[in-house]
Amino acid sequence: MSPNTPASALTIAGSDSGGGAGIQADLKAFAAHRVHGLSAIAALTAQNTRGVTAVHVPPIAFLQAQIAACFDDFDVHAVKLGMLANAEVIHCVADALEKHRPPHIVLDPVMIATSGARLLEDSALEALRTRLLPLATLVTPNTPEAELLVGRRILDGDDAEHAAAMLLDLGAGAVLLKGGHLQEGNRVIDRFFDGVSSETFMHARLPVDAHGTGCTLASAIAAQLCNGLSLANACEAAIDYVARGLQQGYAPGRSTVLVLDHFGAASHA
Repeated sequence: MSPNTPASALTIAGSDSGGGAGIQADLKAFAAHRVHGLSAIAALTAQNTRGVTAVHVPPIAFLQAQIAACFDDFDVHAVKLGMLANAEVIHCVADALEKHRPPHIVLDPVMIATSGARLLEDSALEALRTRLLPLATLVTPNTPEAELLVGRRILDGDDAEHAAAMLLDLGAGAVLLKGGHLQEGNRVIDRFFDGVSSETFMHARLPVDAHGTGCTLASAIAAQLCNGLSLANACEAAIDYVARGLQQGYAPGRSTVLVLDHFGAASHA
């Protein structure tokens, strides 16, 4: 690989036909961080800023072929995991990651829809716990997702700390517990734990309804790891990136839901 060739990051996630979240957001975030983006589509969604109207899960053999093609030709430095619709998909992805052992795996456990509905069946939740968490360099749940993973409520910062410890016990290398769902005044507090140290990252709570922030955060962390940042520094830089993207966000559809301005966020870093 030439010195001018960017590192490669692979996203294994769902496609968002509306372009604001999922694979599309991941590839924008990779490009904004000067990282070469690869993708293996684990689900296809008919989606816009108003919601999801249909989901199609491609055959497992085709997902396997996509992942194999990426690892066969590229030096994959980081993998970002997003929407994995069922246990069969999760086992397929885990098998591939155990085979190829990329240096970094960032797991965004997409389990709760914006409406609050669960997206994973019990068998898929258990597969995520037992197969993917132990492979993850970092897991980035929001509060409802963390509650599902650990089986307990999270109402404040102390609860968040206990939940993070439980996620580490389940095998995750580190945890970034996103604070957007916790009511902690006019700020959002994201909490990082790696079993040795902990850090908190704070941003003002913006009065906007946005789409694709979780996908973008995880993919931006993966990109920063490709660029050589430490895990905690990659989290901090990615949180700042998402905050800038939100501040410059725009509403491309007929709803008021914003999507992030990826390249505006990158240019003002």
